[in-house]
Amino acid sequence: MSEQVLKFGIPAGSLQKATIELFNKAGFHIGESSRSYFPRINDDQIQLIMLRAQEMSRYIEDGVLDAGITGYDWIKENDSDVVEICELAYSKATSKPARWVLAVPNESDIKTPKDLSGKIIATELVNATRKYLSEKNINAKVEFSWGATEVKARLVDAIVELTETGSSLRSNNLREIDTVVVSTTRFIANKKAWADEFKKEKIENIAILLNAAIDARNKVGLKLNIKKSDLQKVLDILPAEKSPTLSNLADSDYIAVEVILDDSVERTLVPQLKRAGASGIITYPLNKVIH
Repeated sequence: MSEQVLKFGIPAGSLQKATIELFNKAGFHIGESSRSYFPRINDDQIQLIMLRAQEMSRYIEDGVLDAGITGYDWIKENDSDVVEICELAYSKATSKPARWVLAVPNESDIKTPKDLSGKIIATELVNATRKYLSEKNINAKVEFSWGATEVKARLVDAIVELTETGSSLRSNNLREIDTVVVSTTRFIANKKAWADEFKKEKIENIAILLNAAIDARNKVGLKLNIKKSDLQKVLDILPAEKSPTLSNLADSDYIAVEVILDDSVERTLVPQLKRAGASGIITYPLNKVIH
């Protein structure tokens, strides 16, 4: 282990698998072990600690950890004073932000948040929910719920629950009436750690590589060869905002073209490029894209 070490928190639970996959793609290979709270990583300047996302910001604020990954919802819930390095656009199911929503049973007479005055709401996100109600001048009681909050919707008047797709709420015959908090994954750091030269550079390096891995998820590289006389045909087909790399080939009549594309347009472009005279067309996945 290096004398200089960054203590880094990885979220356990729902974000664990997606986080480990992201680190692996960024070049940090983490040894997965469901029983270890101190997983191995192929960087002796990083010490990983696995913690619940709910606790992460508190331990980082207190300096137990130098940096880590958690959700904006838990930073807000804990009212943590930390440095936000960047937003990381990934989650357990989709790349869309997660939402804590106010929900009631489909058969409930409650239609709007105002209808909850004098009622009881169950949630794990107690502090943020109380702040939401205060801002709307709604006097309702908020109770802490130990998981399986959807079940509590039949025991209390409403719940505030996390959703990405809404499928769990629908399957439990619940309907949303408002959004309490919109949350994305955040990379955060302790203020003292951020002031340390070694730790700050290490944190910035990790952030660059993680974001590069995220940016590469929906991109592909494309290479092709084309006669110089047909080059303009190819350039006209490629997306206008892309600036391809052009390289001369040994055969002076041909030129190589290389570009990065959204994978959603690859299947449309490749046949068009073939018809325009391109040959040696290759597409390949990307690990990292750094802008």
